[in-house]
Amino acid sequence: MALFGNAHTVDPGKAQQDYARLLGQSEQVHAAYMLIRDTILFTDRRLILVDKQGMTGRKVEYHSVPYRSITHFAVETAGTFDLDAELKIWISGSATPIEKTFTKGVDIYEVQAILTQFVAK
Repeated sequence: MALFGNAHTVDPGKAQQDYARLLGQSEQVHAAYMLIRDTILFTDRRLILVDKQGMTGRKVEYHSVPYRSITHFAVETAGTFDLDAELKIWISGSATPIEKTFTKGVDIYEVQAILTQFVAK
């Protein structure tokens, strides 16, 4: 599905295995989403953004965002002509949000609910 630009959910167990090197001891992946080439992981401790760069995607940047650093977030649902939904996350100390685009393959309300679960702790 990612080849056609459709975002989709990833099995948390598979994401746990695929990204084991990034995870701390006993850290668990609760949800994961593939967005074309990038991946978003919701763990019990933090949000991990996997950003593949360049033509080949061999260069990868990993952003680790502790939930306590998230000051607020917003979702923008897909519309009639704009079929993409967006997630914006503001981090303390940064004026510009992190922005991720989801196509119709992902329920943006589900993403918001997961984020709410961890940020509101």
